[in-house]
Amino acid sequence: MAPRILLARHGQTEWSLLGRHTGRTDIPLLPEGRRGAELLGERLHRGRWTGLEGYEVRTSPLVRARETCEIAGFEDRATEWDALMEWDYGAYEGLTPAEIQAVRPGWLIWRDGVPEGETPAQVAARADEVVEWARSADRDVLVFAHGHILRTIAARWLGEDIAFGARVRLDPTSLSVLGWAYGMPALERWNDTGHLEP
Repeated sequence: MAPRILLARHGQTEWSLLGRHTGRTDIPLLPEGRRGAELLGERLHRGRWTGLEGYEVRTSPLVRARETCEIAGFEDRATEWDALMEWDYGAYEGLTPAEIQAVRPGWLIWRDGVPEGETPAQVAARADEVVEWARSADRDVLVFAHGHILRTIAARWLGEDIAFGARVRLDPTSLSVLGWAYGMPALERWNDTGHLEP
């Protein structure tokens, strides 16, 4: 069996709700983020996902991802991994895209990076490390992480430049699956939030 990688984005935080770039600032989940993590966990422990017992699980060490992993029921077998940390937004930490555009018109993180933070090449290198690990053995994996790093992992899984990440949205507490089609890397599921719907 060709390995797949399941991507779980962390639940809603105050800054994600406000659209603020949340890189290394360690912000906890809001109550709705905790509830979303519960619903994600319920989904991952039933139906077609019941075979997750054999999955290797890793999480970003940042509290919002660790809390999502814990509440979803995977903390006891998850390994923290710095490669899954969110993009280091440097001087743009805590700012909204509109605030950044006001001082730097035309700015696009996927192309321009951030001052005093990570370049797109540095983030792509971390994503490549995750992709290599996920493909390294005959088993599926589950990761809990953040919007921009997960979008970068998807781009690199597909063999695309990091800029591809600009073209795929990823909502809080979403589930995505990177797999295979016709022997080539493929998006099996993307930004699925069905577990959050009433």
